[in-house]
Amino acid sequence: MLIVIVAVIGFPLAYAMLVSTQTNQEYFSHQLSPGSALRENFDTVWNQRDLGLYMRTSLIQSVIIAAGKSVTAVLAGLAFVYFKFNLKGPVFWFVLVTLMMPTEISILALFEIVSGFGWTNSMLAITVPFLASATGAFLFRQHFSSIPAELSEAARIDGAGPIRFLWSVLLPLSWNVFGALAVIQFLYSWNMYLWPSLIIRDDDSQTVQIGLGALQNVGGGLSYGPLMLGAVLASIPPTLIFILLQKTFLKGFAITAGK
Repeated sequence: MLIVIVAVIGFPLAYAMLVSTQTNQEYFSHQLSPGSALRENFDTVWNQRDLGLYMRTSLIQSVIIAAGKSVTAVLAGLAFVYFKFNLKGPVFWFVLVTLMMPTEISILALFEIVSGFGWTNSMLAITVPFLASATGAFLFRQHFSSIPAELSEAARIDGAGPIRFLWSVLLPLSWNVFGALAVIQFLYSWNMYLWPSLIIRDDDSQTVQIGLGALQNVGGGLSYGPLMLGAVLASIPPTLIFILLQKTFLKGFAITAGK
């Protein structure tokens, strides 16, 4: 059963890799062997359409968003668990409500704010609005709640402040949660399409998903080889991130679920 499931899931990727080497004629002839246009397709995608430039922009964007969301999430979790302030419960539930509000709902207001700051066509426009994460705040809040309260009491008795307690006690216990959140947010940022298409007008500053859309029209028509090759190349960075952080990702959710 597992072999069948893997075959069904992996077939589209394998077929995309096969098509990425073919010309349109080979594709329409339903050729099931590697084609003769891999070098030509790569030159079209990488050199003529600058997919590498788009991928670099998306990589910088995704790293900044993943790191920023991790930092704000851990600080939010620290506040919701270890600080006492008025309306802490309602504020936390308000943060959770934002999980039900996709970006598309606030896209017009967000566009007006970012444009008002003059951030159009800049890295700030595609990173700063996404540096906070309700998902991350909830994840770290649940994780910190599962840590014995005696640790915070002992740190307080020893004279450690909140930042020292966070740095010396909480962070060493939270690297797996950091890894899980980083993978999720990196993939989310890498696949972002609607917002960059609205706020970025300069082709040199666009992200990889917009670059893939531009590959639909090569040589005056739809060319399947370059399009599939671009999709395969664009899937490499998130795949590498997931492979490198796979154990941390699984351990992070196992710890959160277990506790």
